Amino acid sequence: MERERTIVDLFERLERERQTADRQYNEALTALDRAYQTRQARLARPTGTDLPAAPVFHDASQVERLNQAWKVLPEGAPTADGSLKGRLRGFIHRTLAPVFDAQQRFNASVVDHINRNVAAQEQATRAADALVHAARRELEAITQFEWLLLQFLQTITGYVDTKDRREGRAELREQVALVQQRLVMVERELAREIEPHRPAPAGTAPPAVFSDLGSAVYLGFEDRFRGTTGTIRSRLEPYVPLFAAATDVLDIGCGRGELLELFRDQGVAACGIDTNQAMVEECRSKGLAVERADAAGYLEAQKDGSLGGIVAIQVVEHFEPAYLVRVLGLAYQKLRPGAPLVLETINAACWMAFFETYLRDLTHARPLHPDTLRYLVQASGFTSVNVEYRHAVSAEDRATAAIAAAINAHADKLNARLFSSMDYAVIARR
Repeated sequence: MERERTIVDLFERLERERQTADRQYNEALTALDRAYQTRQARLARPTGTDLPAAPVFHDASQVERLNQAWKVLPEGAPTADGSLKGRLRGFIHRTLAPVFDAQQRFNASVVDHINRNVAAQEQATRAADALVHAARRELEAITQFEWLLLQFLQTITGYVDTKDRREGRAELREQVALVQQRLVMVERELAREIEPHRPAPAGTAPPAVFSDLGSAVYLGFEDRFRGTTGTIRSRLEPYVPLFAAATDVLDIGCGRGELLELFRDQGVAACGIDTNQAMVEECRSKGLAVERADAAGYLEAQKDGSLGGIVAIQVVEHFEPAYLVRVLGLAYQKLRPGAPLVLETINAACWMAFFETYLRDLTHARPLHPDTLRYLVQASGFTSVNVEYRHAVSAEDRATAAIAAAINAHADKLNARLFSSMDYAVIARR
């Protein structure tokens, strides 16, 4: 999708998409409501539904009469005597008895068949009646479910609206955050004159130079990719005890001021410098002592042995080698004997850190292998130089068991190169 040229274009597109979605949703909800109303109208009929009444499979009203009238011949043969009537009865019986006997056998078979089917017909009638009532109950249950579904769908719009208000669209949040950062910068510069800052010595330049508004862009970059202020504070807390008894601590590249806030909370006197004006303004808004300056320029202006500690978190990877060596030499001169120096940077020896973190930031100048930075610190005169690895890659991001099994003995070496620690810190004493 083509990126909108202005935030107004973005709002217009989002509004069009919202209107289209609302129209489609309302049309579907209306169709469902009409279908439900039709079903309700059917239920309002006297029969409740279109189902017929249970059928009657037979008429049993004449069964009793058939059972009583199926015999057409009297029991036994008629009395025969020598009289004319007697001889006549005998003649008629002998002549018609076979016919009536056959009729009576037929009548008996019919009545027996009817009697044997009465129970089956009654059972069929009861079953049909039960089926009709069961179907009616199921239709009523379906109608009730449709009503509940309709009520549920009617709540979706409000639910989605509240979710949108809470979460928002990612692209909208990004642009609004950037606009807010730029507005803060503009507001501050309009409220006061831009404070002059110490220029870098002739022939040198800060490792990164930003315009006032460009620095706000980089502040937004840190907010998204480095982590929230709370996350960074938790990562920096282990460094605070190293400066517990120190004074006049300098935080080079202090960024948003997380470490300075930790120092302030623990009563450690510290100040910070940064070349990014947006970072400086962010720190000052928190009441932190921060000024805009580059590391070498600021250190050259300090008296030898005047600093009680120096810390640079995720900074030295922004320096070119010659500038880094110069900063380390100045740090050694300006620190008091025994004062701590802490340099945290991305662990270029960890491939995941290199590809996931180092390459993402365009302001990074040179990756530093732990052995390289440790040697440079030692070569600048510092003693007791140690490397501490920080922020180990999580187990979920390491090579899977299947891969480890496939490469057998090389799995540990692979993990050591690819998935060790994301950062490391060189900690030294003057």
